[in-house]
Amino acid sequence: MNRHCLVTGGAGFIGSHLTEALLSRGDRVTVVDDLSTGRETNLETVQGHGRLNIITGDLGALAADVAIDVDEVYHLAAAVGVQLICQQTYESIERNVQPTRELLNVLREQRNSRRPAKLFLASSSEVYGNNPEPTWNEERQLVFGPSSQPRWSYGVSKLLDEFMALAAWQEYQVPVVVGRFFNVVGPRQTGTYGMVLPRLVAAATSGGPLVVHDDGQQTRCFAHVSDVVDAVIGLMGNDAATGQVFNIGSDRPVTILELAEQVIKTVGSELDIEFQSYQQAFGDNFQDVRHRVPDIRRLRTAIDYQPKFTLEAIIRELVSLATNQRN
Repeated sequence: MNRHCLVTGGAGFIGSHLTEALLSRGDRVTVVDDLSTGRETNLETVQGHGRLNIITGDLGALAADVAIDVDEVYHLAAAVGVQLICQQTYESIERNVQPTRELLNVLREQRNSRRPAKLFLASSSEVYGNNPEPTWNEERQLVFGPSSQPRWSYGVSKLLDEFMALAAWQEYQVPVVVGRFFNVVGPRQTGTYGMVLPRLVAAATSGGPLVVHDDGQQTRCFAHVSDVVDAVIGLMGNDAATGQVFNIGSDRPVTILELAEQVIKTVGSELDIEFQSYQQAFGDNFQDVRHRVPDIRRLRTAIDYQPKFTLEAIIRELVSLATNQRN
């Protein structure tokens, strides 16, 4: 099938890998990105591709023009990174909610002339807030801190996106799939906005020290971007996934301190680890989630999800890339 796919945020970390994958399977792809956090260089491997159209601009203003002749929409455009959210809270909320609303309105209006394009909405593990349970499945309670803590604004804004998308399916038959990403990592991701693994790798390959926040005992799970892209495309190809929410990522937990130690081991040098409080890193109005581990049984059932990359392989790849870039 010769599909026309719209990828919003297609010059971003995940979006650029998704764009490459869609082109590889033979699709025509339109990328829309305002380059606020995305980079043109992320798409350099496909620059000039005959089936790729790159549009630089604000999705909210462009939605009516770019979403009218597409078969699938992959909506990845969003504010990203804890540091960015804390520094630009108002703008981040606006960038997460308003373009999603405009996009859904366009897809909803398509009912009058054609079958609406199928939408993948990229959401986040942040929607679980500070749920204290050891693992989170898609029907778990969502627990947020007070509105005086800007850290929670990202999860709330992405949750509102989910509510709008699912309502568009239930009320207007706009086919949607919601994917909640858990710590996606891999080539092209930067530590600019606080992403922990690229930040640790950059520190280690430049001689350290590696900075770990709080006591380092907070747990996270890391999935390679290519595994995540495969999951996204698999879900969009499964009609039974329509109208559902899926956790997407790895379910293998590691503490941040263990992660830093594994990076040091991979680099093969004696490097120091320094501990920094959240207040020093992000300011006084910051709260963190102690444990973030997804239950991915729903994903495995839907598409037989089997990640190809272990954490050790991911770290080796990122260390190799960082080392080569420095040489």
